[in-house]
Amino acid sequence: MRRLRYNVAMSLDGFIAGHKGEYDWIVEDRTIDFEALFREFDTLLMGRKTFEILRSQGPGGPSAGMNIVVVSSTLRSADHPDVTIIGQDVVRAVATMKASPGRDIWLFGGGMLFRSLLDARLVDTVEVAVMPVLLGGGIPLLPSGQRVAGLRLVSSKALPSGIVMLAYELPKGSV
Repeated sequence: MRRLRYNVAMSLDGFIAGHKGEYDWIVEDRTIDFEALFREFDTLLMGRKTFEILRSQGPGGPSAGMNIVVVSSTLRSADHPDVTIIGQDVVRAVATMKASPGRDIWLFGGGMLFRSLLDARLVDTVEVAVMPVLLGGGIPLLPSGQRVAGLRLVSSKALPSGIVMLAYELPKGSV
């Protein structure tokens, strides 16, 4: 079965984006092999706002050739024929994706989407690149909701830039 992995950059004070969705605070580190990271996935799953940011960057980039799946009740498939849009029954659609053949699925963005899929027990790992930045506010890693305990640290690495890479596996039936 494919894994759903929430892989995200976060400020030291727990935000994945600034108040207006900005991400210019993310520290660059040349020791991170993004090409290798992207090869672990064949699907990017994201919310509408993250999709709009991705689209604003133009074609190409590391997401080229990947399946893009957007959870949105406002986007229309006819306007985005190269994208799969899930407008309803998100939990069932994601469970079906996980059960289908392929590489892992990257939960690419959206704290609210992360929360809903976490509550549905569909997230397998939380992989956070903690940036040496304090934003003081913005979009949190995880909106309020149910407590999840018993995460198992599977890797940690401090990079020369001050970034700390953490990966946690969620226990089955953790929520």
